[in-house]
Amino acid sequence: MMRRLLCATALALTLPTAVGAEPLRDQVAAEMPALLDLYRTLHAAPELSFEEVKSAALLAAAAKKAGFEVTTGVGRTGVVAVLRNGPGPVVLLRADMDALPLVEKTGLPFASTAKAATREGQETGVMHACGHDTHMAAWVGTARAMAALRDRWSGTLVMVAQPAEELGLGAKAMLDDGLYTRFPKPQYAVAFHDSASLPAGTIASGPGYAMANVDSVDVLVKGVGGHGAYPHLARDPVVLAARIVGALQTLVSREVDPQDAGVVTVGSIQAGTKHNIIPDEARLMLTVRSYTPVVRRTLLDGIARIARGEAIAAGMPDDRMPVVTARDGTTPAVLNTDPVATRLSDVFKARFGAERVVPVKPQMGGEDFSHFRLADEQNVQSLLFWVGGVPKEKWDAAKGDITKLASIHSPFWAPDADAVIRTATEAMTAAALELLAKG
Repeated sequence: MMRRLLCATALALTLPTAVGAEPLRDQVAAEMPALLDLYRTLHAAPELSFEEVKSAALLAAAAKKAGFEVTTGVGRTGVVAVLRNGPGPVVLLRADMDALPLVEKTGLPFASTAKAATREGQETGVMHACGHDTHMAAWVGTARAMAALRDRWSGTLVMVAQPAEELGLGAKAMLDDGLYTRFPKPQYAVAFHDSASLPAGTIASGPGYAMANVDSVDVLVKGVGGHGAYPHLARDPVVLAARIVGALQTLVSREVDPQDAGVVTVGSIQAGTKHNIIPDEARLMLTVRSYTPVVRRTLLDGIARIARGEAIAAGMPDDRMPVVTARDGTTPAVLNTDPVATRLSDVFKARFGAERVVPVKPQMGGEDFSHFRLADEQNVQSLLFWVGGVPKEKWDAAKGDITKLASIHSPFWAPDADAVIRTATEAMTAAALELLAKG
């Protein structure tokens, strides 16, 4: 383990940097041993969404020790830490805390052996397969750095440790619990996410869409059950479901502008219990991804229209029409707004070197960080940037082919924690210092 940590530290120290940022860089370097200890603690003891009690306690204690006013239990398990430092803007920095229901297979000496029950009651292993442990460690590092460098900024810093990002419910839960009324409302919201498709220590940042709208849609396909040997006496919902699945593929290919992006994926088909029984119903579970409101509406309306149209073509009576339901937990698209996105990207380039900062590429994944902007869209600018986590030796072996690398949400995902935490702590602190600069 010590050898891995030394190699990781050596790698991080060889990453190209700009000259002249020593106070912050020295502060981060001094904190790194403690932050890596915290990372390993968090990694070994992951908690599922809305169960982040121990993680929240660790972060709350660290923020309180750094001099922040700390409130726990916001949005069930969220933490809000406020540092008031004179007149000026309000900046919100967010980290997410929840882990995923996966059995870890990284082989790390501090790998998780935790188990828990999902919301559906299924016993499962638990793992930080999305890198939220690095997010939390960098959150603590940023809080400590901002407290230590308070002579360099003026305003109010609001540090948010958010639950349940993986469910798309945590940000809204905190907002519904008074995040923007009980605490100072921000003019800027900033967060980062580790990346499994960028070499360790690289930053991807810039204006535009960063993450997609995510809608989960259920389609209940109704039929008339019967014996499989006498299909003419039944109305087969399995055949109708298959027609619907096929027709849904035309939504993106024929109804969305080719210059725009959209995804309609049927992730589950459930029907029947036996070879020779035609069931009464079939169920489809869809994930729908888009960026713009227009494309989102086109896809959602199209799903309902196609389901009904195929049922009519199959001769289903009006009382047997499909039921299309959008589930709770829809995640709006993350939009990096200008001018703050360009402003902070320029800060990153000046600090880390232009060769280490690349333009952000829109992802079809989802992130409920979007709610922090949309809760007061007219007054909150936001940026979500990426910090590469792929260890150098793995990136070099794959020659940049990300299909040969473990992805986030994989039981094998093990980022270069030193490079991610070091880079993210410095970048998040630099962003806050820029937005809260005196004068």
